Parts: sequence; structure tokens; C-alpha cells
Amino acid sequence: MHLTQLQHGEQPGVAGMDRLDATDLPGIEHWLAKETPRPIANVLTIDLEDWPVAVLGPEHDITGRVIENTRRLLHILRWHQVKATFFTLGRVAERFPPLIREIHDAGHEIASHGYGHELLTDIDPRRFEDDVRRSVGILTAIVGERPIGYRAPAFSVVPSTRWAGPILADLGFKYSSSVFPIRHRRYGIPDAPRHPHHWKDCGLIECPPATVRWLGRNWPIAGGGYFRLLPGPIARLAIRRLNRADMPAILYVHPYELDVEGIRCHMDHGIEVGIKRHLMQRLFRSRMEGRLHCLCEQFRFTTMRELLRYAV
Repeated sequence: MHLTQLQHGEQPGVAGMDRLDATDLPGIEHWLAKETPRPIANVLTIDLEDWPVAVLGPEHDITGRVIENTRRLLHILRWHQVKATFFTLGRVAERFPPLIREIHDAGHEIASHGYGHELLTDIDPRRFEDDVRRSVGILTAIVGERPIGYRAPAFSVVPSTRWAGPILADLGFKYSSSVFPIRHRRYGIPDAPRHPHHWKDCGLIECPPATVRWLGRNWPIAGGGYFRLLPGPIARLAIRRLNRADMPAILYVHPYELDVEGIRCHMDHGIEVGIKRHLMQRLFRSRMEGRLHCLCEQFRFTTMRELLRYAV
């Protein structure tokens, strides 16, 4: 089956997908070169992590709120028959294995988000490799297949951490979604390609989050705070613009963004959060559920694994 055959809500079987290797992606160059017209399927990715660890720091505990938030998200995806790629933090999987099996059994792709949510800019290559190996072992033991995709915490593959690509390739990963092609004070490589592409020094395929080009710059529209703050019609217009250019929009969301009162609950349990961070992290969370419904109704989605496998 080719990508052109994927209809909204239709997912090919995953039997044997754990055996995917480089020969299973024979036409990625053909697809990247846009040699044939075809319908575009976008990718909805989930950074499966808990808010205190993801935003405040890896020293925090994983809380049970991640279960309720993720199941709320799973309900939305099930309602629209959409399959997503879950970049799963190893610490979440380690504490709540049944949640990861539930996601996998629903037909979603389980990919790696590392183990401890340590930014690559804060660690060295050896520690990075140990972190990713640990996450792979946990996820493989839970779902019975090895993840082929990876996303760095907070998109922390930047010019100084490009060493991560060859390490991921050596560990058996086939793709990464870790390079945000924007200019940002904490992350991003603004001159990186905006479309899926091969790394120059290894066989890894990089699948960057969605951006649009305007006024000589790349502007983020993919998810997180950008998606909450950007007016919904503008975000959907940007996705259509990408699709008309024969580019898939790779979007991302965190389960905790559906948790409108979540930050206050964490604060009630003793976690200290500054006023500014509280306001910015909570802002427009009430929009997220409705926006997800709109996205699933108006666009076609598949998993990252399927996008790369059938995009020829």
C-alpha cells in the first residue's frame, strides 16, 4: 500500500513492522523530490510526558495526572479514527506500563522521547546514548517491538548537539523529529530544511515540526504554545498551505495541554510555579480540545512510521 491509498481514518496493519530496516524505505528520495502528485497525509505526534518534568525539570516526579490526560487524548483520537505517533518518555513508561500498552493496542505508534527528559545541551554524548538505550529497553519490553523513531526533549538537537544523529542511527533508529527549523533562544536550527530529509552524516531521516516561510523567516505552527496562541483559522490555513506545496504537516501536542486546571493542582501538591510561567503555560489550554477535534475533522493523519513507509 502506498501513501496515496491511505484514506482518512484508514490504517494499514502493523504486523511485521518491528522488522523495518533501511530497505523498507526505498523511495524516500523519490518522495522528497516530489516526482509524483499524491494526496498528503499529515502526522499528529504526541510528546507523552508529565508537565513538571517537561517544563520545570527532570528532577521532578512523574505524577498520575499523565494517565487521565493521555486517556482524554486517546478518546479524541478514537472518536475520529486517527492514529498518532507517541514519543514516549521512558520514565512515564516505566511507571505506567499499562498506559503504554493501551496506546499501542489502540494502533498508535510508540516512539522514544528518551528516558529522563534531559536536554541534549545539558549532557554529553555518552550520557545521551545511555539515556536513549534505557528508553528503548523499557519500551521494547512493554509493547514487544523496538521503536524506530526518536524526538529529543524540547527539540534540543541544535548546532552544538548534531552528534546525536549518528548515535541514534547506530542505535537502530530510522527517523528523528528533533530539529525545529526556527530561530529560538533555547532551541532550533533556522537554516535546517523544513521538509523530511536525510542527515548528512548518517542514514537517519529527520522529520521536522511544521513551519511556514514568511518575511524571510521560518515561523512555527506545529504545536505546543505556538498552536495554543495562534488563532485556529490561521493555523489551519498554514497546514493547507503546506499540503498544497506537497509537504506533510508534522504537528505535536502534549497530553497535559488538555488539563486546564493541571498547573494549579500541581501547585496545590507543593510544586512551586512562578506567576509568569503559570499564566503562560495555562493560557488558552481550554482551546486545545476543540482545536484537536477541528484538526481531526478537516485533515488526514497517519503515523510517522506509515508516512515514511508508504510515501513512495
